[in-house]
Amino acid sequence: MTNIREEDIFDVAVIGGGPAGMIAAGRAAELGARTILLEKNDTLGKKLLLTGKGRCNITNAEFNLKKLVKNYGQNGKFLFHAFSMFGPEQVIDFFNQLGLEIKIERGQRVFPISDGSIDVLRSLVKYLDKSKANITYDAKVLKIKRQGSRIEKLILKKKEIIAKNYIFCTGGKSYATTGSTGDGFEWAKKLGHKIKELDPALVPIALKESWIKELQGLSLKNVEISVIQKNKKEYSKFGECLFAHFGITGPIILDISKVVGKLLKKGGVDLFLDLKPALNFAKLDQRLQRDFIKYQRKLFKNSLNDLLPQKLIPVIIDLSQIDPEKKTNSITKKERQDLAKLLKGLKMTVKELLGFGIAIVTSGGISLEEIDHKTMKSKLINNLYFAGEIIDIDGPTGGFNLQNCWSTGYLAGESAAKNVLFRRI
Repeated sequence: MTNIREEDIFDVAVIGGGPAGMIAAGRAAELGARTILLEKNDTLGKKLLLTGKGRCNITNAEFNLKKLVKNYGQNGKFLFHAFSMFGPEQVIDFFNQLGLEIKIERGQRVFPISDGSIDVLRSLVKYLDKSKANITYDAKVLKIKRQGSRIEKLILKKKEIIAKNYIFCTGGKSYATTGSTGDGFEWAKKLGHKIKELDPALVPIALKESWIKELQGLSLKNVEISVIQKNKKEYSKFGECLFAHFGITGPIILDISKVVGKLLKKGGVDLFLDLKPALNFAKLDQRLQRDFIKYQRKLFKNSLNDLLPQKLIPVIIDLSQIDPEKKTNSITKKERQDLAKLLKGLKMTVKELLGFGIAIVTSGGISLEEIDHKTMKSKLINNLYFAGEIIDIDGPTGGFNLQNCWSTGYLAGESAAKNVLFRRI
């Protein structure tokens, strides 16, 4: 194809119709740049609809930027400028102006009042329509042609697209069925960019213990989990977890999974679950003494109902190695204290992370050293910008990863548009 039609020439071409891509295209078009959003699926925001278990945790209402960036680890400081331009406060205001009512829940998590991710997607489509951004569906980019230090054009199946500036918003490698198949990493690599090692993050953890299956469906709140390798505590997290047939998941497990994944490359990893983090060992031991006195005529197997969820009791009894038929007034001090130790540190052996197929986000990506944090522009390719999960930044659960998409997408869209518009003046 050599004859490029005028309708296929743009100021800004955005690849990827996820959260970062939609807001980047909307912002570029809003500023007056002729913009096209290329989505390889037949609809926008496929992965967005799955976030927050279909409720869409839009952002986290942490308005202190210093505190906000800490949630992204060492790479968080890269986001300072993007957050100052379009942080959580601006995101909430943005959706409010589009008619989406929001609410703030425990942990400062922000959701639409409707609890429906579809309403967030509709708001973004409304924004794209209002901004007059062009959208092309089933638009799989087959090849990216470069000329020197610039991208010349995009080659699609049925046409070619030429733009003055390009924005890669192709996501990571997680949830490949939604279109996040890692294409952007391959393109960026061919264009000379370094890709930091890609790992699944915010992903459930498979465990080796057979008794895990007995706890399937059990949800535990206000517990603490510690990550241990070679008898050294590497990380810990307080909150909620959920047992599954394969192992363990839930908010605190997803948040520790990145650390666990990195440690697994060096050797075995154990998790220790503190079922009673509000009580130190001495206070828990006293609590057990009181319960055993209260139920002194009962058998051990019937004495833990006030302390533990019903589903957990048979497992704890079995692991304690105390005879379930033994009367509580016959339990020795050592047995009681060993039980307290078990409740303060239920050991679980990590088998593996469940992988990209079920991971919520991708850890790793385009090296931040090669991106200008004030514009999201590539330092290697003069007309290329990056936004969203493709860059080497990821955060914990609670709306932080979507906030990264909104902020970097908005900044990339604005920078790419202004770069073109200023040249016209």
